[in-house]
Amino acid sequence: MQRIHLASDHAGFDLKATLAQHLTGLGYEVIDDGAYSKDSCDYPVFAHKLCEAVERENCPGILICGTGIGISIAANKVKGIRCALCGDVFSAKATREHNDANILALGARVTGPGLALEIVKAFLETPFSNDERHIRRIKQIED
Repeated sequence: MQRIHLASDHAGFDLKATLAQHLTGLGYEVIDDGAYSKDSCDYPVFAHKLCEAVERENCPGILICGTGIGISIAANKVKGIRCALCGDVFSAKATREHNDANILALGARVTGPGLALEIVKAFLETPFSNDERHIRRIKQIED
């Protein structure tokens, strides 16, 4: 069973619950790193918690806030994290193939649940290409 971490702020709480239920139904072990209610909260706290788990466990993660922008910026401050904000299926596939992104960010106020499920599916099912040029570019990012 593959493990996946999910986290959101208050704005992403409902979409996180939808994704968690769907992924559990597909057989994933879903770890909820917060937020645990719709009470106003600060997304960097939950982004950092999820990023630490993804880095430690070498598993994928999904972050959700209102637009996905703030939470993805917070995530990309963590060493070893390559978080991509995606609003379409093509970008989700491309970021896995080319960037070996380990975290997907979504905007709950801009991406409906049906599209979000398609984006998550593409992100989780698309492998990294291992092309030399992409490996070289990821190394440049890490350096």
